[in-house]
Amino acid sequence: MEIRRLTALDAAAYRSLRLRGLQEHPEAFTSSWEEDSAKPLSISQARLMSGEQRHWGAFETGTLRGIAGLELLPRAKERHKARVVGMYVAAECAGSGVGAALLQAVVADARTLAITDLVLTVTEGNEPALGLYRRAGFRVFGTEPRAICVEGRHLAKVHMHANLG
Repeated sequence: MEIRRLTALDAAAYRSLRLRGLQEHPEAFTSSWEEDSAKPLSISQARLMSGEQRHWGAFETGTLRGIAGLELLPRAKERHKARVVGMYVAAECAGSGVGAALLQAVVADARTLAITDLVLTVTEGNEPALGLYRRAGFRVFGTEPRAICVEGRHLAKVHMHANLG
């Protein structure tokens, strides 16, 4: 498995895997397949080239199998922290360490940027993701009830924090 930062050249594979995650697990993301599938490839290219977001991919024999992002915060008082966003690992790779390797790459990247705090959200009840984040040092600091609505069901988002300092 190769873990590396994604570039605009990876946009088609990134978009495809991201849309797969949104379609297979709509409850896991704030974004929706319906909205994102209507966006052109140029949106994915722009996301991968953005100075405000950095995205990592896990490749197996040249095929993108997992993604995770780091969203930098622009305000001066928040520049010490960043958000982990858009994490998804293809079902055929679940439990193989891909998620942990991606998260490790994101954390290492954050440290190179002098980020001392990472935050993320995970849908309540997603025990595999909660376990992964806990093993990586993230701790729950609150839960937002009714954070998202998927097919008429309101779901809570668990907020987590990791101190890198």
